[in-house]
Amino acid sequence: MRYSRTSKALGLAAVLAMSLTACGGSTGGDNTSTGDTTKVITANNTEPQNGLLPANTNEVGGGKVMDLIFTGLVSYDVKGKIVNELADSIETKDSQNYTIKIKSGETFSDGTPVTANSFVDAWNFGAAAKNTQLNSYFFESIKGYDAVSAEGSTLDKMDGLKVVDDTTFTVELAQPESDFQLRLGYTAFYPLPASAYKDPAAFGQNPVGNGPYKLAADGWKHDVSIALVPNEKYNGPRKAKNGGVTFTIFTSPDAAYTSVQSDTLDVLDQVPPSGLQNFKTDFKDRFVNQPYAGNATMTIPSYLPEFQGEAGMMRRQAISMAIDRQQIIDKIFYGNKKIVNEFTSPVLDGFSDSIPGNDVLKFDAAKAKALWTKADAISPWPADKVFTITSNIDGAGNKEYITAMANQIATNLGIKAELNPVSSFKEMRALVNKKALTGASRAGWQADYPSLYNFLGPLYGTGAGSNDGNYSNPVFDAKLKEGLAATSVEAGNKLFNESQEILLKDLPVVPLWYQAVQGVWSNNVNTVEFGWNGVPLYYEITGK
Repeated sequence: MRYSRTSKALGLAAVLAMSLTACGGSTGGDNTSTGDTTKVITANNTEPQNGLLPANTNEVGGGKVMDLIFTGLVSYDVKGKIVNELADSIETKDSQNYTIKIKSGETFSDGTPVTANSFVDAWNFGAAAKNTQLNSYFFESIKGYDAVSAEGSTLDKMDGLKVVDDTTFTVELAQPESDFQLRLGYTAFYPLPASAYKDPAAFGQNPVGNGPYKLAADGWKHDVSIALVPNEKYNGPRKAKNGGVTFTIFTSPDAAYTSVQSDTLDVLDQVPPSGLQNFKTDFKDRFVNQPYAGNATMTIPSYLPEFQGEAGMMRRQAISMAIDRQQIIDKIFYGNKKIVNEFTSPVLDGFSDSIPGNDVLKFDAAKAKALWTKADAISPWPADKVFTITSNIDGAGNKEYITAMANQIATNLGIKAELNPVSSFKEMRALVNKKALTGASRAGWQADYPSLYNFLGPLYGTGAGSNDGNYSNPVFDAKLKEGLAATSVEAGNKLFNESQEILLKDLPVVPLWYQAVQGVWSNNVNTVEFGWNGVPLYYEITGK
């Protein structure tokens, strides 16, 4: 998941130069609305994959909830600019050693104090191998991570974290890193109360956070809804301006769209394909259509024998060139996406649309077929094998675009290809995490923080938590490390783009298109605004 969400040292003006201009409807967001602040806002969501623990939440369904019930050292405004939350100051002279002071007097929703230990203990818990947290790799920069994260390790304290007093702690990184401060608003870096460690699984079902909202009593009805109410103990910049947020778990995006049309759902964060042709007229001044830091891809796992070695590389390239991305964008998404030419997002500083090797992302049926034939000469594709693309079909447009993509692959390569449907996102992620796929899978990324690295390291670094296909290339890893060690964000971005040249050759995933958010809302709400990462600013929404 998401998602970076201070920054004098890293020159954030450059880092956060984005083009998130909304088109169409009014998005409010001036923070001066005088609407009904008692209304409970209803919004769509998917069932979170896991319990609500910061270091174990790495998908959008859980991320939406976590970002409302927790807050970290910093948060991000509508354009991705960092805003201090619990941080009083974050200081460094060398981008390797940091002194972090937190505001005193802040508490969790149960009244227990938020201290330096709340952060240090949570980060150590998230990093330790024995706790098997999906976001553990976010702590790999910290000195001592290697020891606590090693397979079978029983260690649980990183050498690079030290508590000075109740409001001060220090962080020593293994090396200087150009974008460390940018990460500190991401979910993995949230603090935890001491009560979380007594029974983490139970805590994840009924978490105690410190954000603008808290989970209502019996608020999580699995596969049905998640109800949040304002947290009266929260004193930060994202104070709730409504009576709460209730997420309804939808298995049908069309049903969600109909619910907004009938004013029974207040906010829908992604219009389904069935509504893309008419949503601007259906909702008039109650829609948004804007780019955000996200992309769509298709993962082809490296553990599948047909996609290993030289033949496997050629097959991945052939599949990429067999896909007519623009046709799918035009026919299914009515032009509301942008064709991809690398692995990150155009809204990020440092983006380049001219990385050498990106011809492999261009539609060329003849070249695709020729490459597939060459691969067959090395290692024949089994005649009865079907190239499957696994996807949940409860998401907006997944079934339609993957069916179209499979048909293109089948036609242009002369093989059998089809959608392998599963009922829910949670079910799909379980298959991915167990490395139980027998073919490709639908994938994509919504930025954690506004950095090119966030689209590269977490997804393609060896052993990274969101590396769904088990991709590993030591040359790529070394280039990423070089980029992180750069003396400036700009120098780091140049090296991150060089690392993409390696990805364009290996194609651990097939990039498809850059994302844009098409969101709509009911007649019952005001002040709806979507952020740089495509997520509504729920706390700003009021009733009419």
